[in-house]
Amino acid sequence: MPINEFDLITRYFSQKFPKRDDVILGIGDDAALCMIPSDMQLAIAIDTLVEGIHFPSMTRPKDIGYKALAVNLSDMAAMGAVPAWMTLVLTCPETNDAWLSQFSAGLKELAEAHQVSLIGGDTTSGPLTITVQITGFVPPNCALKRSGAQPGDGIYVTGTLGDAGLGLAALQKQIVLPLPVLNFVESRLNRPTPRLQEGQALRGIANSAIDISDGLVADLEHILTASGVGASLALDKLPLSNALRDYLSSESAWNFALSSGDDYELCFTVPQNQESALQNALPPNSYTRIGTIEQNHGLRCRDGEGRIFIPQQKGYEHFVKLNVKPRKRRSRSR
Repeated sequence: MPINEFDLITRYFSQKFPKRDDVILGIGDDAALCMIPSDMQLAIAIDTLVEGIHFPSMTRPKDIGYKALAVNLSDMAAMGAVPAWMTLVLTCPETNDAWLSQFSAGLKELAEAHQVSLIGGDTTSGPLTITVQITGFVPPNCALKRSGAQPGDGIYVTGTLGDAGLGLAALQKQIVLPLPVLNFVESRLNRPTPRLQEGQALRGIANSAIDISDGLVADLEHILTASGVGASLALDKLPLSNALRDYLSSESAWNFALSSGDDYELCFTVPQNQESALQNALPPNSYTRIGTIEQNHGLRCRDGEGRIFIPQQKGYEHFVKLNVKPRKRRSRSR
């Protein structure tokens, strides 16, 4: 028997999420009431996930809930902000008890990990769509922005790139991967890690930052445009997981790392005089320098021989798939 909107909210969302002292009035009224710290600025972001576009239809509801918050937390990380409150708009075709239970569990899992309180939202009937708005705090004049990159800055990224794209390609049957590798890349697609600690640690060190949602090239170009600069990337410096190195050709791996999107790693630029501060702020294996900000506009990707490489596409585009070229295996003599 379908449950009504208000029973849905009460059963799955009202009492299940972290409580914060700065939330005066949360779910259950016409609007939420929250206390804003006097010495902080608000950082606000919103993202929408649509079934079949932002996640495959067969995605587990628990992973959908997790990712719906993760992509917003990644925006907080890119600003160097500390997340605090979220609202949720859930549109679904039916009130399926098992689906809702798992979805709210995935959302709650990540909310508890970062003490994010669900303070309101809306539910309605329609194609499966999830919109989360998140609010966080950042000290005045400390937010990381896209517009501060300067010539000579090093370009850095956290983690590895292209894994989520490979996970999607495997789900779309473009490539066959061994089960352990498939599980790894699917996890990177469905459960990205918001780099909140890294973003907060970069305040006062990085000149600019952005999270990689649409692909490294597309998102780095946002920094270049906002800052009025150009850049060069060294393809042999791109941080690639063993999944990309072992199962894709070099060219295909570069394309995934540069363009596939959904990694939700941070891309940031750091001036030379802050490199020692960076080394003290982040663990050495958590980030990689991949290029340099330059005066001349445009983005240039170079291979190990200095030759220009043009990616198959700049970044994620709806309904466009990257070509997958598996790595050629050497025959073994018997």
